[in-house]
Formats: sequence, C-alpha cells, structure tokens
Amino acid sequence: MATPEDRYGFGQPATLEQMAGWDIDIASDGKGLPPGSDSVAQGEALFAQLGAKCHGAKGEGTDAAPALVGGIGSLATDKPVKTVGSYWPYATTLFDYIRRAMPADKPQSLSPDEVYALCAYLLHLNGIVPADAVMDAKTLPQVVMPNHAGFTSPDPRPDVFDAPDPLRPASSVP
Repeated sequence: MATPEDRYGFGQPATLEQMAGWDIDIASDGKGLPPGSDSVAQGEALFAQLGAKCHGAKGEGTDAAPALVGGIGSLATDKPVKTVGSYWPYATTLFDYIRRAMPADKPQSLSPDEVYALCAYLLHLNGIVPADAVMDAKTLPQVVMPNHAGFTSPDPRPDVFDAPDPLRPASSVP
C-alpha cells in the first residue's frame, strides 16, 4: 500500500517549472508586470461579466464581497472605508491581487490583458484615471493612488532592513 508521501508527493522538492507558476509577484515600481494592455471600456464589460455578481454593478460591494469603489478621504474618520481608491497605495498592487485571486471561483485564470482591463476600469470608477485610459506595464506604475503617501516609512521593526521606496515622495518619509 502506498504511503501518503508516495501518493501525494510529500517531501519532493518543487521543480523550477512548478515554482514559475507561482512566481508572479509585482513590485510597486511595476517590475514583474507582463506584456499586454487594455482599456477602461474593455474592463467595464469584463467587470459586468465577472465582478459585478460579487462586488456589485459599480463595485459598491455586496454581502458577498467588499466595496472596491468609494471611501476616498474616509481613512481618518471613525468609519474608514478601505477600497482600491481609498486605501491601496499602488496601482500595481491592484494588478497583483486581481491576477492572483480573481475571480474568486477561478483564481489565476485571467489573461494579462484582462487584468489590465479590470485595473483600468476600477481605477476609473474610483476617479483616478480618465475614461479613455489604457493600462499596460508602462502606464500602470505611473498611476498615483490617492493614498500613496498613507503608508509610512521607515519600517519601525528593528529586524527589518528598510530600503527607501522609489515611488514614495521624499516628503512622505517621517
């Protein structure tokens, strides 16, 4: 009879090919963004098809999933609303998250063009980019998010090397 180790491959080193499928992180400066591009209009159609059922027709949130839109200026209030537009410091984080986790019932199933389209649309819904915006590996990292200076540096933990963030203006560093 096969042991669990034999049956499930426990204890086997991952191959480079296996790891490559998970090595999809995106840096705040855009390093790691794949080739591709798409528009707000394409993102609107794709969001209606894939995202609206969970996040609401315009990203307002539902009982099933949080709001993606709104909340700008609310973080310092008693009832902060943390959305893509109000909380996230980098547009590249949006790409990274959508690429890894959405749609929730089929994560990592979207093409780079589809992820760029959804980013363009959500950034537009939050009033961050215009209706004619096209997102790609060059334009997405250039988007300045409303809360880009809301995350502080240096890191207060003594055991963490603190490198300056090249995308954060020097004036936001305490």
